[in-house]
Amino acid sequence: MFKKTLIACAALVGLALSPAPSFAAGKVLTVGTDTSFMPFEFEKGGIYVGFDIDLWTAAAKIMGVKFTLQPMDFNGLIPALQTHTLDAALAGMTIKPERQKVVDFSDPYYESGLSLLVRADNKTITSLADLAGKHVATKQATSSVDYLRTHVKGVDVSSFPNIDNAFLELQTGRADAVLFDTPVVSYYATTAGKGTTRVLNPPVSSGEFYGFAFPKGSPIVAKFNKALKTMKANGQYAALYKKWFGKAP
Repeated sequence: MFKKTLIACAALVGLALSPAPSFAAGKVLTVGTDTSFMPFEFEKGGIYVGFDIDLWTAAAKIMGVKFTLQPMDFNGLIPALQTHTLDAALAGMTIKPERQKVVDFSDPYYESGLSLLVRADNKTITSLADLAGKHVATKQATSSVDYLRTHVKGVDVSSFPNIDNAFLELQTGRADAVLFDTPVVSYYATTAGKGTTRVLNPPVSSGEFYGFAFPKGSPIVAKFNKALKTMKANGQYAALYKKWFGKAP
């Protein structure tokens, strides 16, 4: 019995010390995405498009992997990664210390920040300081919620599962402003919100970096980072960036 116990313990130790699993041959990765985050990921004509989608698709070809996209709310992505329901998440997700405790991030692939969006005829809100006593809409579980609560006293914050609802609040007059990621509000102001909304300059903040998220210990992180470096070196990254943002990175 003692020998059997030692053998069992040795087997467990061997498992604990074994390297992280590599890609299973032929495995199709399940990749979660928030499909209401223009221009990074959104649905158009029955398919999912956007900068993140294009970037991941190009990287997947380099990595030699197949995948399926799983649309879901932003605030469900990290729990799904923790339970290994997802192999990766694409959502314009800011790399933050509290998130890094529970998931692994790729190298940064986009620098962002926060900006204010108001109705075109609004003359009373010109900066962050004017938000006190105002109703501001944004997206749940994002940096914009934390920023408002930290930097603005007396602001009434409404957060929604997707940013489209926040834009609707602004357009219908139920919100005075939207605070959210600069590229997203800028894209909205030049597309669906053109002529009825405007982005305040300068941005409220900058220096936030997006990364793709993975379960802790995932071997895909290193493979994606290598693919990203390849795309930056061969011009693919710059071409995709210009396609979606109209300028070189």
